[in-house]
Amino acid sequence: MTGRLEDKVALITGGAMGMGAAHARAFVAEGARVIIADLADQQGAQLAESLGDAAYFVHLDVTDAAQWDAAISDSVEHFGKLNVLVNNAGIFTTGSLEEYTVQTWDKTIAVNLTSAFLGLKAAVGRLAAAAPASVVNISSTAGLQGYPGFHGYSASKWGLRGLTRSAALELAERGIRVNSVHPGGIATPLLEGTRDIDESDFQGSTLNRLARPEEVTGLLVYLASDESSFATGAEFVVDGGVTAGSVL
Repeated sequence: MTGRLEDKVALITGGAMGMGAAHARAFVAEGARVIIADLADQQGAQLAESLGDAAYFVHLDVTDAAQWDAAISDSVEHFGKLNVLVNNAGIFTTGSLEEYTVQTWDKTIAVNLTSAFLGLKAAVGRLAAAAPASVVNISSTAGLQGYPGFHGYSASKWGLRGLTRSAALELAERGIRVNSVHPGGIATPLLEGTRDIDESDFQGSTLNRLARPEEVTGLLVYLASDESSFATGAEFVVDGGVTAGSVL
């Protein structure tokens, strides 16, 4: 590795598994120190231990403002600063309008969208103090186009685009860049545990398959690094061509 994130300190939510874990490994390999924030205490602690002194685990329910404040304070106390925030935590829910409950809607919005707002509020002062800083919000192709039955998920991911842009405009003068990433289907526990989606759903897209988490991670390294110093308020798509159209 080339040390592209040397001297950066990053907090990654949902960092214990899937894409978050892939990002954490790559960030450490590129010279960053990483806070792995998750509800999965055992997996998160094991990952942090495997990565050595450059990684630290904090328990975080991303829907709880008080836990956000505690996680940010703990992280800065441990590593001295915070340069990068990756709002990666999310849940996937589907169902017809008649079946989709208000409770499912509320939980999906809370985990996928409100969490990023809470994270920004809790971290903004620390990020500004350590500027140049970068925030990366993990949205989805469902934040760019509609899918039947993805009601709460789509609403949360579209909302994350709006939050990304408003935050980017407000925080630019404080040295904080804010961008969103829009992956297509990724082979992670989030999809593997979902009966509604499998590899066959991506036939007809350009690459005809799910992505490996590592195929998104390279973009995260770029956005967290100073290489992307002129990118803010932007939307980066890594979807295997899903949003390009149909292959007839």
